[in-house]
Formats: sequence, C-alpha cells, structure tokens
Amino acid sequence: MNLFSKLFRSRDKPKDYLSVHWPFLFGSTTAGRNVNERTSMQVTAVYACVRILSEAIASLPLNVYQYGAEGSKEKLYTHPLYHLLHDEPNPEMTSFIFRETMMSHLLLWGNAYAQIIRNGKGEVIGLYPLLPNKMDVSRNKAGRLIYTYRRNSDEAGSKKDEEVVLKREDVLHIPGLGFDGLIGYSPIAMAKNAIGMAIATEEYGATFFANGATPGGILEHPGVVKDPEKLRQSWKSQFTGKNSHSVAVLEEGMTFKQMAIPPNEAQFLETRKFQINEIARIFRVPPHMVGDLEKSSFSNIEQQSLDFVMYTLNPWIVRWEQAMQQALLLPSEKSQLFFRFNVDGFLRGDYQSRMNGYAVARQNGWMSANDIRELENMNPIPDEEGGNLYLINGNLTKLKDAGLFAKPAERNDLDES
Repeated sequence: MNLFSKLFRSRDKPKDYLSVHWPFLFGSTTAGRNVNERTSMQVTAVYACVRILSEAIASLPLNVYQYGAEGSKEKLYTHPLYHLLHDEPNPEMTSFIFRETMMSHLLLWGNAYAQIIRNGKGEVIGLYPLLPNKMDVSRNKAGRLIYTYRRNSDEAGSKKDEEVVLKREDVLHIPGLGFDGLIGYSPIAMAKNAIGMAIATEEYGATFFANGATPGGILEHPGVVKDPEKLRQSWKSQFTGKNSHSVAVLEEGMTFKQMAIPPNEAQFLETRKFQINEIARIFRVPPHMVGDLEKSSFSNIEQQSLDFVMYTLNPWIVRWEQAMQQALLLPSEKSQLFFRFNVDGFLRGDYQSRMNGYAVARQNGWMSANDIRELENMNPIPDEEGGNLYLINGNLTKLKDAGLFAKPAERNDLDES
C-alpha cells in the first residue's frame, strides 16, 4: 500500500499510526516551512478564521429541549445538562470558554475531545477538554472503541507521565471531516502547503523591509566622483529624517532618480493577498470577515453574512448537536430530549426589517406578542392581558372568532330556501 492509501484507510490501526505518518501530516511544505497547529496560528488569516468560528459557536445560546405533544418542544431549565452546557461545564470554565476551546481544537486538529464525568446514576456532572494531540483512538480485543490519553507529569493531578484509557461512554468526541466516520483529519495538515506559503511570504516581506534592500534613489554625476562616501553622507544629512521634504539644490550637473520597488519584489504583496483568500477558503469564512473587503459592499455583505450562518456555521452546529446527543444523554432520554443551538441572533436583520417581519407575522396569526418579545429578549406580557393571543387581520379578530360573522348569513340563506 502506498502512503496515500495507508493514510486514508480505516482507523482500525496500530497505535503508532500518527507517528508513522507525522511527516506527511505536519512535515516540511513545498515552500520549505514546517507547518503544525501552533505555527499556523501565527498566520493572521488562520488565527482570524479560527477565532471567528470558535467565538461564533461559543456565543450561541445552547439549550436542552424536550419533545412535546403534536410536535411542540419546550426548554428544560431544570435538567442538569442545561446548567453544564449553558453556564458551567466544570468549576474551572464557563460555557463560552469550554466551547471556544473545543471548537479551536476541532478547527486545528480536526477532532475535539472532552472527558465526561458521571455520577453513580450515569448522569453527566462535568466536562473537561482533552488535547487532541495527546489522544489516540483504537479498538480493544472486543472491537469496541477506546480512547488512550497521554498525561504528562506537569498536568494537574498527575505526578508522572502515564496513559489513561477511557471508554467510549466517557468521552465526548466531535470529529471533523474524515474518511472513515470515526476520526477527523486536520484542516491544517490537509492544507499545509497553502499555509506554508503564507508563512514563507510573510517571512520574506519582513526580511525585505528589515534589510532595506531597495535604495530610495540614485545620484547621477556626469563625471567621476572622487569621494562617493562623502557625497552620500552629505546627502543623507541634508535630505533624510526631519529634512526629508527639503528642496535639494544639485550642483555640477548631478541628477536624482527615485527608485521604486521592482515588480519581482512587489509580487509578494499580491501573493500575500491571495493567501488570505486561500486560507479563508479552507475554513469557508467569507473574506470580508478576515479583513478583505475588496469584493464586499453594503449591498452584498448582509447576504454573505447569511451564507456564513447557513453554509459555514450550520454544519459545525449539526456536528456538535449530534455528538452531544449521542454521548451525553442517557439511553432512556434519547427519544425524548435533544440539544439545539439558537442562531436567530445571527440571522436577525436590521431593526426596520425585523419590525416589518414581526408585523406580518402578528397580523397573519402565526406569532403572538410574547413570541415576538421573546425573540427581542423582552419580558412576556401576562396571559390575562393578551400576551399569548394569536390574531389575524380584520380589526385584529381572535383566530377562533374569525368565522363568526358568517354564521347568521348562513342561517338566513337556509331560512329563505
């Protein structure tokens, strides 16, 4: 088997799988730069994409719901998982920090792991992130998945280097894009050449400007200059620094020619710009969100933001929801409970558009005043004051009374017949 087929085969693999293929995954690139999850974060475009996606997932409201009658659903504020996922998954982290950390692992390594702490009833009472580069996924002799985590002596609660074997039910595993359904592959590793080129281009630009290799200009003399160094120093003392905009008076037929950056030296600017779009393409982040506004305008930037929610965030959200559904709920709860991220805040338009939409929904009977107030983060109107009434147009008649006016006419028609 060649290297490619070995890399993408089923993950029923020897434990040294990653160490064998580490040079392919994180070795030197064609640009001559080593790329791994840490060096890649020094590229501003990679850092921006990881931060945007991690903070987006971390800031979304995450709730536990229960299926109700006739397809309805209700939030379970009293369920233990609501507090863990919405507020505090462990005593050391908030929900935002936990999800931000897990999402950054998912974007850099292609997998996110968290240890599940349970009580004697099997209920989840804590979640702790685990570093993906210390985790190995394999199968035991019975064919069941096991997670082997390598703990270092400097970690809390560990006095020596050791391996801890965790069962499938003790790990929340969110895999990214993979080829076997079990393990995700790192976007950084798959696109290491693009990121390596961005690193090399940035280093070249820093070196170019640090060395000042391009002269500011050339003094041309029609004859032979006996002491060129003295002439150079005289020019610098008179026309550089605070005197850079002074008027120069040239003698002996001398002329001054200003130098521009040669085209081959300036090409790296275009290369750097292209690499920003290349990296944004890897993470499917709209370029305007990482600072490239060349193809963005007021007319299309809102649509790009909606596309970001639908085509970028939504697949990640589904991965999170289904992984939590599988790992965190008890078998008896899986048919009754589910998790949902609320993306309504990201899909909200401007104030006028929202109000116009609410007016249409209110007048056509499919939203009540309290439905609207909940979306606007406002307190509900008491039921006795009509907060939960559903109205339709026609002097805002109650939905149940909408056909009353027609009943007498129907009776008159019957009497005449």
